[in-house]
Amino acid sequence: MSSFISKWSVTQRLSFSFIIVILVGSLILSQPFTHYSNAPQTSYFDHLFNVVSMVCVTGLSVFAVGDVYNGIGQVIVMLLMQIGGLGLVTLIAISSYALHRKINLSDQSLLQSALSRDSGQDLKKFLYLVYRFTFVVETLAALILMIDFIPRFGLGHGIFNAIFLAISAFCNAGFDNFGSSSLQNYATDPIVNFTIISLIIAGGLGFGVWQDIIKCFKNYLSERPKRISALFRPLSTQSRLVLKTTAIILIIGTVLSWLLELNNPKTIANLSPAQQFMTSLFQTVTMRTAGFATINYESANPATNFLYMIQMIMGGAPGGTAGGIKITVIAIIALLFKAELSGQTEVTFLHRTIDNRIIKQTLTIIIFFFSLMITGFLLLLIVEKTVNPFRLLFEVSSAIATVGVSMNLTPDLSSAGRVIIMILMFIGRVGPITVLLSLLQKKEKTIRYAKANISVG
Repeated sequence: MSSFISKWSVTQRLSFSFIIVILVGSLILSQPFTHYSNAPQTSYFDHLFNVVSMVCVTGLSVFAVGDVYNGIGQVIVMLLMQIGGLGLVTLIAISSYALHRKINLSDQSLLQSALSRDSGQDLKKFLYLVYRFTFVVETLAALILMIDFIPRFGLGHGIFNAIFLAISAFCNAGFDNFGSSSLQNYATDPIVNFTIISLIIAGGLGFGVWQDIIKCFKNYLSERPKRISALFRPLSTQSRLVLKTTAIILIIGTVLSWLLELNNPKTIANLSPAQQFMTSLFQTVTMRTAGFATINYESANPATNFLYMIQMIMGGAPGGTAGGIKITVIAIIALLFKAELSGQTEVTFLHRTIDNRIIKQTLTIIIFFFSLMITGFLLLLIVEKTVNPFRLLFEVSSAIATVGVSMNLTPDLSSAGRVIIMILMFIGRVGPITVLLSLLQKKEKTIRYAKANISVG
């Protein structure tokens, strides 16, 4: 079996690792010992759907985790979300490193792909950074959440719930163990809101960006530069692009969400200005593939939900726990548009030229993503004829972008509808990676043909 798998491509083995975790996880969580004795009746198919969502760090669910799974089950859910966020491949690799075992070139290539690294240099060092950073961030966040949760739930449940939510938020998984209302009961709680916001952003920026940020602070502490601009010198071009694009999306998204819902009494109209800002910021951040909710999306205005769909599609940065089309793709398209309007022959960012090969890969990923999204939407329209198409489009956007928010539709989907959503969640998690890898693995052809002039408008 191992020799057979060794013949597979990197993308095939990467996808297979997710499938193995899903199958094992669904079999375990379907067993009675992981359920409350008075839990509602569920089928293996229900657990399979939820586990696909957990491993693909999406958050869509046909039943609430806290209503069915007991302590053992919820511990397994945490493990599945952590494996889904960091990847089974990285878990196996760090175990091998810890046991001082050598990793062959094929497995190094697989690990490099799983971490979205374009180089195998210092791979072991980077992998340890990923796990140390994850442990530190989740631990600190859990400790902060305990300030609110221990008085609310008691010592044992407060600690457990804080750890559960910290893992889920950092992995951008979107699951909680509070029931079907997600975090709507915490809409005005600043400790919960800003801790979850920080975790989502931390996981969504990507580990490569955090590596650069850590270098910045080390550089500042060692050199103490007089100019503040020197602090950002270690940042790579990609890190600068990610940070700038993230800031723009968060600012514009928060303001638009606030303005669109300002007079809606079903969402934020009855809150104070500070609470309105916090709620609007939370929705903008969670739409970046996290899946938590502090408002009921069925009560939001259609224009707001359409804005949320756009934010879902954008997603987070490469090499992190977020999904979506990736903000680097969005940024490159914006830069391409800017270059075309200004008459530039090349696409540039901060006095650096973006290679045409990267632009082609960007356009390929967009076509791939939207083709799947349209196909999934069309199939749901066929099998869910009685459901509002707008709600279906919201569900499809959430699944393919591995976000996990819903207009309370997921539990009501038919079996065929759930299969479509499961496929979208899986492809949304591993699809863009495999498409990009297949492009990177192809050798460039040097054949040149005569140019053709084609009118496009």
